[in-house]
Amino acid sequence: MLVPLYKLLCFLKKTQMLLLCLGIAYLMAGSILLLQRSTIRVVQTNPAGLPPLLSLAAPPAARETTGLGTRTRSRWATAQAASGGGSNVNQQWSVSRSLGVQHLHRRWFHNLLPESAEQRVSLLRNSRHKGTYIGCFLHNSSERALGGTMLYDLRKMTSTLCQDTCSESGYQFAGLEYGAECHCGNRISSPKAPEEDCSLVCRGERGSPCGGVGRLSIYKVEEQLPGHRKFRNIYHRGCFKMTKSTIGTFPVYSFQPNLTMQSCIETCTDKELPLAVFRKPHCFCTQTSSLFSVSQAEDKQLCVERSDLNHTAAAASTGPAEHNHYQVYHTPVLDSRCKERMFLPQRSASLVALSSFPGAGNTWVRHLIELVTGFYTGSFYFDGTLYNRGFKGEKDYWKSGRSICVKTHESGQRDIQMFDSAILLIRNPYRSLMAEFNRKCAGHLGHATDAQWSSKEWPEFVSSYAPWWASHTLGWLKFGRRLLVVHYEELQRTLLPQLRLIAAFLNVSITEERLLCAQSNQDGHFRRSGAQQPSTDPFTPDMRQMIDSFILSVDQVLQSRNFSGLPQDYLPR
Repeated sequence: MLVPLYKLLCFLKKTQMLLLCLGIAYLMAGSILLLQRSTIRVVQTNPAGLPPLLSLAAPPAARETTGLGTRTRSRWATAQAASGGGSNVNQQWSVSRSLGVQHLHRRWFHNLLPESAEQRVSLLRNSRHKGTYIGCFLHNSSERALGGTMLYDLRKMTSTLCQDTCSESGYQFAGLEYGAECHCGNRISSPKAPEEDCSLVCRGERGSPCGGVGRLSIYKVEEQLPGHRKFRNIYHRGCFKMTKSTIGTFPVYSFQPNLTMQSCIETCTDKELPLAVFRKPHCFCTQTSSLFSVSQAEDKQLCVERSDLNHTAAAASTGPAEHNHYQVYHTPVLDSRCKERMFLPQRSASLVALSSFPGAGNTWVRHLIELVTGFYTGSFYFDGTLYNRGFKGEKDYWKSGRSICVKTHESGQRDIQMFDSAILLIRNPYRSLMAEFNRKCAGHLGHATDAQWSSKEWPEFVSSYAPWWASHTLGWLKFGRRLLVVHYEELQRTLLPQLRLIAAFLNVSITEERLLCAQSNQDGHFRRSGAQQPSTDPFTPDMRQMIDSFILSVDQVLQSRNFSGLPQDYLPR
């Protein structure tokens, strides 16, 4: 009797030890994974005023649930909430910056560096890119090599992506920094640096140099023939009447007998100026200013008619007339007043939601708000893709009070009442449903295939998400404390007046220059192109009958609460 009992005790002890070892191994594996995925900056003395090293990775992203109208918050946000919110964030970071952790991340970070001069030479030889590699240049707070637009992709940056982006935006040079940031410009404004300073490789490819800490690896993008360059983000500002003394103050003037609008925009883009002022054969380039406010724009036909009438006289004279009408265009150049963004200098005591149904353009509106206010927007969730593309508020705890507003798709009473006020963004449900289905199938910028539109997932998606479109809006109208209703379509049609309303609601003072700057760069790098559409109408008659009933219900409630009704193009009235 004692022998079996003794054997049983021995077996239980062995099992205990085995479970203990497995538990320790599990905890160690989790700790290593957490260290690898946490965002930790390497702290070092930096007498030259260089920017800090790259944040190595973002906190783990939350996964969406498949249930109707529900999304999970990130573990990052949950951990912070459990520890007492924003007041304890600095304590958590100070703990994570222990010497051991720094040592681990330094080793991981410097594994990206070539180990020898021979490897660096090999890296340059093996780089595959469209343009020509120019060299390594200084790029810090005092000496910036390229002063144009910026693009972030902390996971998949490549030299080709950077060059294509800069080329489409009208720039001649593309520079990569930290292995993940892309800078554009038309002139290099800093001295060269030692080539070994640009020894980081691109995050999306291992064959191209991608700068270093405070250093840019600069490429000359493929040249295109004059008049054949294709630009993004070109907008016609309007027709303006200006005096000779006014246009005489513009920094760049070009006289070309065969001047075209395209060549004038190319001239101003090459000079890195955001506005092209055009009247054949005169081309002026300048910064955005209150001279070109919407209220001062005149009938566009005046520019066309008077240009035709006075072209011969203008061509005979090498100078502009005392008074004339000029066409004004926004070039692709990003105004420097739009580039700098920051968290709120003082934590806000009130939380403002930017609430919308998924697919309603929340990311685009966040981009506009950041441009026009200069402050980061936050998020109730954590989307690593958005963070990697420049939305730095993604990793910040949503209740920290450091963001100008917080993205959310939640629509329950408790979730709504956590916010003191909200911007309620509404979009046509047909467009919203298609946009969200595209995102689920192909990411933020991709499109679903015809096979996916024809699959059984699409009817199931519509049957579950269409009621959510209505319940989301109705929930915020019922439980929201202070609301500003913004219609996506109105924002597209009348951008500047709508941005003024949003800024006033957020209690932020903005300048006319900042508004114009936001208008000229309104698309950004995170708005899906509408060019690709399903080959057939994905909505069946039954789907349309259901969605139309939701549209009418939401429209009636909006008007009953003294808000403007839904736009007329949502459905025939």
